[in-house]
Amino acid sequence: MLELTDSAREAIRAAIEGAGQQIAGLRVMVQDGGCAGLKYGMALELDQQDDDAVIDADGVRVLIDPASQQHLTGTTIDYVSSLEGSGFVFNNPNATKNCGCGKSFC
Repeated sequence: MLELTDSAREAIRAAIEGAGQQIAGLRVMVQDGGCAGLKYGMALELDQQDDDAVIDADGVRVLIDPASQQHLTGTTIDYVSSLEGSGFVFNNPNATKNCGCGKSFC
């Protein structure tokens, strides 16, 4: 359903370890909004919901709500660090249009 690169896994693992409390996983979601109509969101979650899809990527748990699953199928998440900045990059084959910010699509 969803893949994480090695660098994305390490960035997520570091965020979870730095949270200072027990984390159920990283929630990856798609929400209305952004420049192109939909936008990606990510958040550390304390609890897993019963209807979440759970992906275990080498010990990193990713939680995806049912409404977001259809938009994220086949997506690869990477973490890049460069002179221009660092952050997560979504490579989504379902996106028909992307915004220049890299966080919005349709």
